[in-house]
Amino acid sequence: METDASLSRLESHLGYWLRHVSNHVSGAFARALEERQVSVAEWVVLVRIDEARRITPGELASLTGMTRGAISKVLDKLEAKGWIKRESRQQDLRVQDVVLTGGGKRLVPKLAAIADANDHHFFDVLTAEQQTTLRRLLDKIVQHHGMHGTPIE
Repeated sequence: METDASLSRLESHLGYWLRHVSNHVSGAFARALEERQVSVAEWVVLVRIDEARRITPGELASLTGMTRGAISKVLDKLEAKGWIKRESRQQDLRVQDVVLTGGGKRLVPKLAAIADANDHHFFDVLTAEQQTTLRRLLDKIVQHHGMHGTPIE
């Protein structure tokens, strides 16, 4: 079978290389989290709660790009593990905030260390300047195309 010489090679596409690197980086990170019985979605939600200190499920859904149903399922799992709790606001008992428990507060830095180690493993081949440039270029693409939410899968 002959191939069309005018077709570009797979390796000539930036998307190919982004996907190739992304699959390895995210796969290694997901496996490292699994050793702690944490999914990537749970990690993302824990980090967002930690950053906000108090946040509603709806705000979490907006921040992460997840549906309210998906956020609810993740929060149920995190609550069952004892890492978060839901608290009604004193001013309005209809509004529930999500906060980290003591266990959740102790877990987040451990998970951050796993994320840092994963980044170091894959990206230390680049200089600090190259890493900054890569981050800036990827951010430019994200901004130009209006990409929202947090990558979870």
